[in-house]
Amino acid sequence: YLMMNKMIDKVIVGADRILKTGHVFNKIGTYQVALLAYSHNIPFYVAAPLSTFDLKNDLDSIVIEERPVDEVVQIAGRRIAPKRVRVFNPAFDLTPPNLITGLITEKGVLEPPYEKSISNAFKIK
Repeated sequence: YLMMNKMIDKVIVGADRILKTGHVFNKIGTYQVALLAYSHNIPFYVAAPLSTFDLKNDLDSIVIEERPVDEVVQIAGRRIAPKRVRVFNPAFDLTPPNLITGLITEKGVLEPPYEKSISNAFKIK
């Protein structure tokens, strides 16, 4: 409702990890918010310190943590879902760089192309 009615002019989220390519790993749901912002032409920013950036690993080497199944199928220790229900409960998701307007850091806002701007942010001057 808020995005459709132009009541939001930008979105800013945090990050748990940012790769040198600009791919962002953050709590589950971040990707969906980025998609909504993109579809409504709302700038989507990620704010994170440079200590969040992972310059060594690539996309294929990242393993997404899975949370316990009981978080989804139980309430107050009582099972609310049938035993045969299959559950996938990731703790994080991945937001691709094409959905991100800028990366807000202590060195300023990094803009696409991210491989270049991220590399420049880590150069010693």
